[in-house]
Amino acid sequence: MLEKCNNIGIINVDKCSYGSNINNLQEYESDSRYRLIKGDINDAALLRELINGVDVVVNFASETHVDRSIANPWPFIESNVSGVITILETSRKYKPETRVVQISSDEAYGDATTGAFSENDRLTPSSPYAASKAAADLFVLAYHRTYKLDVLVLRSTNNFGPYQFPEKFMPKTIIRALKGLPIPIYGKGTNVRDWIYVKDFCEAIDLTLHKGKSGEIYNVSAHNSYRNIDVAKKILELLSLDHSLIQFVEDRPGHDKKYSIDATKISSELGWKPRYQFDAALKRTVEWYVNNRKWWELIIDENVLHSTPWKLKW
Repeated sequence: MLEKCNNIGIINVDKCSYGSNINNLQEYESDSRYRLIKGDINDAALLRELINGVDVVVNFASETHVDRSIANPWPFIESNVSGVITILETSRKYKPETRVVQISSDEAYGDATTGAFSENDRLTPSSPYAASKAAADLFVLAYHRTYKLDVLVLRSTNNFGPYQFPEKFMPKTIIRALKGLPIPIYGKGTNVRDWIYVKDFCEAIDLTLHKGKSGEIYNVSAHNSYRNIDVAKKILELLSLDHSLIQFVEDRPGHDKKYSIDATKISSELGWKPRYQFDAALKRTVEWYVNNRKWWELIIDENVLHSTPWKLKW
């Protein structure tokens, strides 16, 4: 979670659990505008201590891996739902003028059987992870209506880029390929995901933080829809490796066939547009993992790179 403050700049509250890497913050250690606090967003006393110096709360804090949510949903309820309520309650009680930006997911909409979801479409989440994000969004919007809190919800497509935790699809594919391991693809690889380069999404967050209308939802999509099998092939080709590394594995339960959201609202109302073309950004991402082996070698383990992690007991 990031909190933007007048007198400090940014306070980063991070539980520093398995997906965190303190080494990612080295360049900010000497920056007086940045402050890292190891803490949990469910810690109401901590949030109460910080809230008075805060102008904006941007809630990135979340358990995000669908496979982990299938194996054990409880951490997702604690972080993605209870944690969000703690943020909202702290804002309501101690500084209701604080703007709260909730970072959500296109997965809250569920399967896109036809067309693309707009912000007004019904939420039909398929996984415990997606359900937890949908629940959080509804609490955020309820606090706007009931308590008049200044809130926004951003629902983004799949992010990719440098520093992404290795259990995610793209870094996992790149790392396993670099290690000469089979690339696990669920089912037949025909599931479609929409991808956005991380810097494009960060620019969308910054724009809505400053110009977004209170109580609104904004979909954020660069409209880069590809089948999982095709993304894996693109990565292997960038690494000059053969497609024979691809290995089809048992599909996970409730696997959505396609995600697709319409970003017309943020484009027409706020003027946001993605700047990074997919193939160029993918090449840039692959090169980063190739050139930063020391970064990911320190944090990978057998569970993170497992072919069917939803079967594990996390």
